Amino acid sequence: MGFKQVNTVLQIIKTFLVGLIFIVPGVAVAQSSLLPQGSKENILLERLEIKLRDDSVLNFSGIKPYNRKWWAAGLAHALDTSNQLVLGRVDKYNITRSLLNNLEWTSAMAANPSSKKSILNSFYKDPANMIGVYRNDFFLAVNPVLQFLVIKDNSTNELAYLNARGISFRSLVAKKLGFQGYITESQERPPVFVRDQVNRFRAVPGAGLYKKNVQETIYDYFDARGSVFFNAAKFIDVQFGYDRMFIGNGYRSLFFSDFSNNHLFLNLNLRVWKLNYMSRIMELQPQYTRRSLGQDTLFSKKYAAVHYLTINVPKWLTLGLFEGVVFGRRPNQFEFHYLNPIMFLRAAELQVGSPDNAFIGFDAKANIARTLQLYGQVMIDELYVKFVREKQGWWANKWAFQGGLKYIDVVGIKNLDLQVEANWIRPFTYSHFDTVANYTHYNQPLAHPLMSGVRETIGILRYQPAPRWTMQAKAILWKKGMDPAGRNYGNNIFMDSDTRSAEEGLYIGRPVASNNSNLSFWLAYELRENMFLEGTLTSRKIEGRPVNTMASFGFRWNMHRREYDY
Repeated sequence: MGFKQVNTVLQIIKTFLVGLIFIVPGVAVAQSSLLPQGSKENILLERLEIKLRDDSVLNFSGIKPYNRKWWAAGLAHALDTSNQLVLGRVDKYNITRSLLNNLEWTSAMAANPSSKKSILNSFYKDPANMIGVYRNDFFLAVNPVLQFLVIKDNSTNELAYLNARGISFRSLVAKKLGFQGYITESQERPPVFVRDQVNRFRAVPGAGLYKKNVQETIYDYFDARGSVFFNAAKFIDVQFGYDRMFIGNGYRSLFFSDFSNNHLFLNLNLRVWKLNYMSRIMELQPQYTRRSLGQDTLFSKKYAAVHYLTINVPKWLTLGLFEGVVFGRRPNQFEFHYLNPIMFLRAAELQVGSPDNAFIGFDAKANIARTLQLYGQVMIDELYVKFVREKQGWWANKWAFQGGLKYIDVVGIKNLDLQVEANWIRPFTYSHFDTVANYTHYNQPLAHPLMSGVRETIGILRYQPAPRWTMQAKAILWKKGMDPAGRNYGNNIFMDSDTRSAEEGLYIGRPVASNNSNLSFWLAYELRENMFLEGTLTSRKIEGRPVNTMASFGFRWNMHRREYDY
């Protein structure tokens, strides 16, 4: 199948979705947009999920960005049971502000909210949205997106910075159709270690196609996202768009993270009884060289399909089953067996005799005593029990493990939260003998940013002493295997696994181990809704190199933080 045929398939899917919007209006109900990446509400979401313990809505928060409609229902539940939860002043403030940020799903919308501080009686009629339209059959919110960050990096005399600006919007039409969009244009001169990574992998973390300036230290790139939403049936939500996703309850994800660039996708979500089931088909960018980024170059394509089933029984315990497959066909052919939204992709892969890169994973989280959450993930790429028992470090035992806990209101101090997490990823996990089918997109990992052959420990202590103030201390310690030049010991998932330099004796930290750390402290003050002044101090140590210290100060408005913690 050539490029024209692939485009034809995508056009058929688009046409099918548009047709559904008009075919099923009688059964469609209101469909929601999603909380944006890095939303400040994610902190409150984690806290309320633990405090409520057995909330049937919030316990399905393992898929992010999170559904606004579900989030508003969780907020309502928290307010209804506030006498049992003993919510503090800061939590109550955060809930109130979150309701303002999700007016389309609150009773306040019907009252056509107005702000005493509106500008020209047209802008900021409510504190959260520059432009807001509130009608029974139409909701629209439009906001500017800005971020300016200045960074002093001791490894260079140049001042690093980020200058990003754009716009975001979301809408709900006739209680049946929802859509959202986000676009920014950025110039970034990142810290030196990030530039080194860009030069090595030919990719700006979190971005797609980029341009360099004459000095080759500044990167210019767009971040454009958009989705359309509707309900195909009472319990089935459909989303089609171009965005990113995160699956898991930890700081990192071993299944699918939002570290890489956006991707084109069709997402189906079934939520009924105590079950939530997601099926997602994606078009991705395979591994490329610098030469393939020339002007007017039509990139090759690869594809992925993932399924994620979670069950909430008993209500305080959530169990999940994940599966995924990444595949490519030359020239750019799609494997239609993977369009089947029912689980067990491995069976479909075997039926077509394919050599595709398939995964299976399990996760769990338990909310305990309204103050503690335990969570974990296991990702299996390939596993042979015989070789595990022999303990010889066979190359094809490819798996990853995560374990963590969240402890809120530590020792009774309100809004002091602790998170501790450990991640182990065996060498060669996420890699493949076909470099097209490795677990990557736009030359960036789809899961953990440190790829494979790594053991990582993360500690995060966050405190919100007053409604507008937030501070966070974070420590990331990791041991990473380093491959000698021209050799492959499974520490770089972009390398063809058939070029491996050994069959056995492959463990985390082999053949050469690098013990590293990234320590940071972040302080932020919210000037007005979703507008922050913030500063960060970072100390980064890579074994064998001088300590790298960075200090940053920035202004951010309706945009997620730009983090350098990998």
